Amino acid sequence: MDSLITAAARALAAGDPLGALKRVALRDDAPALALRGIAMARLGDFARAKVLLRRAARAFGPREAVARARCVVAEAEIALVSRDLAWPAKTLEAAGSTLEEHGDRLNAAHARHLTVRRLLLIGRLDDAERALADLDPAPLPPASRAAHELVVAGIAMRRLRIRTARAALAQAGRAARQAGIAELAAEVESAAKILDTPAARLIAQGKARPILLEEVEALQASQALVVDACRHAVWHAGTIVSLATRPVLFTLARALGEAWPSDVSRGVLIARAFRGKAADESHRARLRVEVGRLRSALEAIAGVNATEQGFLLVPRGAREVVVLAQPVDDQHSAVLALLADGESWSSSALALALDASQRTVQRSLDELAGAGKVQSFGQGRARRWMTPPVGGFTTTLLLPTPLPAD
Repeated sequence: MDSLITAAARALAAGDPLGALKRVALRDDAPALALRGIAMARLGDFARAKVLLRRAARAFGPREAVARARCVVAEAEIALVSRDLAWPAKTLEAAGSTLEEHGDRLNAAHARHLTVRRLLLIGRLDDAERALADLDPAPLPPASRAAHELVVAGIAMRRLRIRTARAALAQAGRAARQAGIAELAAEVESAAKILDTPAARLIAQGKARPILLEEVEALQASQALVVDACRHAVWHAGTIVSLATRPVLFTLARALGEAWPSDVSRGVLIARAFRGKAADESHRARLRVEVGRLRSALEAIAGVNATEQGFLLVPRGAREVVVLAQPVDDQHSAVLALLADGESWSSSALALALDASQRTVQRSLDELAGAGKVQSFGQGRARRWMTPPVGGFTTTLLLPTPLPAD
């Protein structure tokens, strides 16, 4: 490898993409194309970066399997950053295996981290943990160790293991400072702020207050009956009743939870569950049916008793009833939670991450755009959506993830 290629590679490793480009910008040999592609990706020109990396992969000879695999890993990273979640994961796995077989453990580890980050984005935490379990970060250079600890922290935050997340972020911060890469240090700092930013609202006895992820974790271990509006479930002492596919029942549960220890009138329940319709005998009959279904669903953890005015939620064994609400009430909060990372998303990537149809996601995006909450750029398949983070809140609890005891 000639001196300019070596110098460009060192500049990239040190976080200086412009310095790398100065050395190889006019060269079209395979190593230079690969380095130019990585540098353009660091500068945010993903379209140009992908073209350069594909040219580099074709330019490397048939015996240069490691170099081609590195190009694949770099292209996979661009796909992840640009939220192209449909990029073939098996291609990345094959490239990682090739690198491992040829002794390039550093880039093989990087490929594994990219796989885990993709799994984390789409809420497959069990798969992410398994993929990360046999990867030892100790022999990795500081930048890779920082990336590893960021992934560990991300999983821990989704699992509501806040002590583990704080420890991982502390290690990531030390590794980032040792690496001397300002962008990496800023990423660690941004992730650490999530732990000190309100993640939800706790509604108890008619009063609401913002709470941190740490307090949500403590709530899991408490004796409270929790109506979880972030994941559309009701849980107590490890028993979880998911109402994610039964929106009317969850609306009733939330209304009863917000009013506890008082009851809720039939008129209010009808208005909330049936979208503001005036209460007549048919709606009262439907309410009785839905309350009966809710009573059956919650039988193990709570009862729903009829009162003179309406209905009352009666917890079994719980000392209190609280509602864990979104930081900002919005029917499209799950879409906003994904867009809050500041990256640009396609509607297909959002649908994949949310396990929803692309048409459903597109309707949500159109409504959010009409309200000025998101904006798009590009046309057709190149169209992307983005929004700034919700000021003063973290949307961690709204991201795709298993329920607390899963």
